[in-house]
Amino acid sequence: MAEPATATQAAAPAVPQLKDELDIVIPTIRNLDFLEMWRPFFQPYHLIIVQDGDPSKTIKVPDGFDYELYNRNDINRIVGPKASCISFKDSACRCFGYMVSKKKYIFTIDDDCFVAKDPSGKAINALEQHIKNLLSPSTPFFFNTLYDPFRDGADFVRGYPFSLREGVPTAVSHGLWLNIPDYDAPTQLVKPLERNTRFVDAVLTIPKGTLFPMCGMNLAFDRELIGPAMYFGLMGDGQPIGRYDDMWAGWCTKVICDHLALGVKTGLPYIYHSKASNPFVNLRKEYKGIFWQEEIIPFFQQIVLPKDCTTVQKCYIELAKQVKEKLSKVDPYFDKLAEAMVTWIEAWDELNPTGSSVTNGKAK
Repeated sequence: MAEPATATQAAAPAVPQLKDELDIVIPTIRNLDFLEMWRPFFQPYHLIIVQDGDPSKTIKVPDGFDYELYNRNDINRIVGPKASCISFKDSACRCFGYMVSKKKYIFTIDDDCFVAKDPSGKAINALEQHIKNLLSPSTPFFFNTLYDPFRDGADFVRGYPFSLREGVPTAVSHGLWLNIPDYDAPTQLVKPLERNTRFVDAVLTIPKGTLFPMCGMNLAFDRELIGPAMYFGLMGDGQPIGRYDDMWAGWCTKVICDHLALGVKTGLPYIYHSKASNPFVNLRKEYKGIFWQEEIIPFFQQIVLPKDCTTVQKCYIELAKQVKEKLSKVDPYFDKLAEAMVTWIEAWDELNPTGSSVTNGKAK
């Protein structure tokens, strides 16, 4: 069975890449002792910690980390009335960290995710691999059977069009998990003891026109290219659904990436997911989504964004409009979600005015 690496097994890279260009966003309700394991990899970077739940609770962060910590009172103070679009009592609150960051790149991780080991027993620097994924092009228009042609030891195979070999900018790097898989509640219930021990040494671009279930616990993205689309929806307290925050962001993001000719990669890096959440609690959160997704996914599959949607913001506002028009028949919740999507973009633009270093969400 896969075991997490220890702090002593994790060696810091000689020169941390993108040290001044990347923020690590962590949503939490507890003390962040797990950072000790990640110290060799994370300590050079700035952390944005989004505290969920009771704002009067004190969250302890190990010494030596450079961080900002925001609780619900801070969110209300900074965003004002538009704070209604930020979920409460749900890890979807992490997207507030994306909004207040001023860096080009974001890596987000959950506090129950530990350092994994590769098959040789070496500790995996997940952040380093995400950076490699983001800094190399994606190939969404034609599938390469050797997967990512920009990795060492790989290339484009015979028959791959030369006109497409330049690739497109990578907007999203989606990592995976050893130990506890990211299953929905029904699958958890029928496979309570299942653990993922398979380490697949591969990174691939998700093809244009193909949706995927995005998990937010081990995720990196180029905030400049796709940041405004990384809204994790209305989940948790007062909402009829939970555990679909990252799914919603993933579906919206992929449709917009396809429209703006941006890439999404999945595969490496792995983290060690240490703790299985309660499947009965999860079922209460998910059960409407399990039915709704059978209509939501076809909705996203048929979306065509107008040519004049040339920025992420314009694309997202158009998506909100179509959500209101076509998904409100599924449940009134989607009227509220569509309004929150617009509010999110308004709040994003207020905190990130056009002309600042990272703001306009326009593909370059």
